Amino acid sequence: MTNQSDNLDVSGRVPLDRQAMLRAMAAHVLQHGLSDASLRPLAKAAGTSDRMLIYHFGNKEALMAELLGYLANAYSEALDEALPTGRADSRGECLYSIAAATRGPQFAPYLALWWQIVAEASRGNETYRTSAREIMRRLLGWVEDFMPAGEADPAGAAQHVLTLVEGAQMLDAVGCSDIADAALARAITAD
Repeated sequence: MTNQSDNLDVSGRVPLDRQAMLRAMAAHVLQHGLSDASLRPLAKAAGTSDRMLIYHFGNKEALMAELLGYLANAYSEALDEALPTGRADSRGECLYSIAAATRGPQFAPYLALWWQIVAEASRGNETYRTSAREIMRRLLGWVEDFMPAGEADPAGAAQHVLTLVEGAQMLDAVGCSDIADAALARAITAD
């Protein structure tokens, strides 16, 4: 049996592992956004120093890439919990289920963060662009797995659904939910 003192570092604190630090930093970023994502606030959120973050992650770019990947996994897990299990019965049901879930209040922190990632990617920040591209590819695969079993072109249908959902989320973010609602209703009934 090990006791707590066996895991202490020389300062007397329990050392944090990478996953614990990522979990704490992810919670910080979801609450405060990326504008407060410099090393000191992230280190404080993780219960360590900025030098120890660099020690564990190599550099700020590697830290941000890993943190964004961690957040993407958390978002995927939240989607899995929010949606019915199995495949949708139709493309319209797939679109409706994903749009209804992701436009709900539990996903608001993820979406606020997402638009900050998109903004940084559009400014040419390669770390954010790479992470955003990976997040989109992961989401696309996730949507494709939710497509109806008999879908003739699951990849194309997933691209269509993902584009509509992302567009609706962007319209929500700028206060134009009425436009998003009308477009989604047309797309769902066209199925």
